Amino acid sequence: MLDIDGSYGEGGGQVLRYAVALSVYTKKPVEITNIRARRHKPGIRPQHLTAISCIASMCNAKTEGLSIGSSRLSFFPGNIKAGEYKFDVGTAGSITLIFQACIISALQTKKPIKINITGGTDVKWSPSWDYFKKIFLPLISSMGVKVEANLIKRGYYPKGGGKAEIKIHPINKIKSLTLDNNPAFKKIEGIINISNLPNNISIRMKHTIFKKSINNNFQTSIDIEESKSDSPGVGITLWSISNKAILGSSIIGEKGIPAEQIGDKSINQIINQINSKANIDFFAIDQILPYMMISDNPSKCRVSSLTNHASTSIWLLKKFFNKDILIKKNNNLIEIFT
Repeated sequence: MLDIDGSYGEGGGQVLRYAVALSVYTKKPVEITNIRARRHKPGIRPQHLTAISCIASMCNAKTEGLSIGSSRLSFFPGNIKAGEYKFDVGTAGSITLIFQACIISALQTKKPIKINITGGTDVKWSPSWDYFKKIFLPLISSMGVKVEANLIKRGYYPKGGGKAEIKIHPINKIKSLTLDNNPAFKKIEGIINISNLPNNISIRMKHTIFKKSINNNFQTSIDIEESKSDSPGVGITLWSISNKAILGSSIIGEKGIPAEQIGDKSINQIINQINSKANIDFFAIDQILPYMMISDNPSKCRVSSLTNHASTSIWLLKKFFNKDILIKKNNNLIEIFT
């Protein structure tokens, strides 16, 4: 059994979710201690309980310590079984983070698996729904992973109530990550999602993004998606594509912060990524690293910076795989090789 210190590095739910997902993929039992020890509310929270319960159901796993507030979890994986699974977080806990853990767990499925989750689709500290669909899924699709995603309803903090589903298809193997060495990002695309708020907020965000894009010589296409939800909310996801390379940014609006400031932050974020000459953004790298490690063939990419999340992912992945991850600084970029 692998012993995992849940307080290491980033010390949040990422260690817990990835450890369980990788346990299923490698068929190695794990014991995770000090779960989320550095957080204001340590231990397993509702969104983590939902993620692990879903994964445990998919593989007939045996668990010890799977309860709200628990600081220790033992997980004994079984074999993945196809079917349909439905769970409700009960809060605005992130649906996309749950889906990401489920996808890794289900990579060896022999038949399609359908998962429906109720919770938060666009919440802080997690990929927005549009980032998940427009950036994360295309990246793993380029590595051979086949996932269909469908948004049913947006869900924001504090009530959640969002609904989304994915269908994970069987695959033969994970291909290496091959991105443009010299990407030419010319167009910025995006979605502003807004619910239960005046539409002038999204319009002001869009105007701010367009103004900065034009000043930096980028073609720009931004859609505004209005909907009804259990709680009001607004967010922006932007992306730019150059062949197989995708860079993205995602910002959730907050009460008291002007629309122009949110728009400015989002467009600055992606322009800075483009100007850095990276071919994958610093949000995506920790989400893609597990697939780079699982692939039998070498992968490589360039990021502008290595986040604490990414460093934590590297530490955890080395516990499951007998494979090196090489980190090399090249001018202002960080190159990652597996």
